[in-house]
Amino acid sequence: MPILLLLLALLLPAPLRAQEPGPPNTVTVSATGVVQREPDRAKLLLSVESFAGTAQEAAARNAERMDALLAALRRVGLDPDDIRTVSYSLDPEYDFRQDAPRQPGEDRIIGYRARNTVEVTIDAIDRVGTIIDAAIQAGANRVLGISFELRDPDAARREAIAIAVGKARAEAEAVAAAVGRPLGPVLSVSTTGSFPVPVPMYRMDAVQAARAVATPIEPGTLEVAASITIVYALERR
Repeated sequence: MPILLLLLALLLPAPLRAQEPGPPNTVTVSATGVVQREPDRAKLLLSVESFAGTAQEAAARNAERMDALLAALRRVGLDPDDIRTVSYSLDPEYDFRQDAPRQPGEDRIIGYRARNTVEVTIDAIDRVGTIIDAAIQAGANRVLGISFELRDPDAARREAIAIAVGKARAEAEAVAAAVGRPLGPVLSVSTTGSFPVPVPMYRMDAVQAARAVATPIEPGTLEVAASITIVYALERR
């Protein structure tokens, strides 16, 4: 800008200067959307435990039982990719009785316990009970729990977000109407949400397994929630 024009602009009275627009008035709204879905996947924890007088015998006995369990799971239609080992342990067990014969400071080992736990993924919820029964009959002596989940939780979360946005928009429109201002564009958006958390639904030990005839399983429903906060501008009339 030429120096002369700059000086003239500075010398103009304040009312004649261009007025800078101030920050827009805003309204901030928050809403939560919730959707319910029936689970379409289950994860089952099965364990085989064996006790014997020596570590070698306990490990060999447990391996034989686990082989039988894996074969049974394959017979009921599970793929190898649906089964994975999640833990294995071989531990001594001690006789802690006060009257047990031992040398001073000596811990008396009475045997060894081997444990092998596998996680089984089941995409046919109606077959969970049948698979549990087959596993128990094949030698599983611990059913440590079942968790139910969704194969595609992202789709449910996106639907929950859409519901939350609709509720937030309706609330913002109500606020704008109440103050007599048109609702303007969105200035910012933030979201939070949660995926369904698998919940243990079932547990069985060897004694219960021996008594069981059929295993009923009711998966129920899962909730997926998403919360959203939106800042809208309020237009001037």
